[in-house]
Amino acid sequence: QVHVVESGGGLVQAGGSLRLSCAASGSIFRLYAMNWFRQAPGQQRELVARITSGASTNYADSVKGRFTISRDNAKNTAYLQMNSLKPEDTAVYYCNAVPPGSTLGYWGQGTQVSVSS
Repeated sequence: QVHVVESGGGLVQAGGSLRLSCAASGSIFRLYAMNWFRQAPGQQRELVARITSGASTNYADSVKGRFTISRDNAKNTAYLQMNSLKPEDTAVYYCNAVPPGSTLGYWGQGTQVSVSS
């Protein structure tokens, strides 16, 4: 069982920045793939960014050039730096930690990001 906790959400004006953090338990965090998803009201959950154990990254087209995912294996933490935020970025952001051999991984409780125009 992996315990996942997100933090860092809040209310920000359009054009502003936020950094989300995701702490995951386990002695082999360095081997986890870490994903950030988001879900806006009435919409499906969507993948925003992903970082592999080898630090390769992928982004949704809607956030490319504005969001950066990173990880600090010494702190068992992944981050999502969000710049140039837009009102359409408003959503609950979820962290998903995927250990080797796991299909679905483990989810955090989510953190709300609200961007005002």
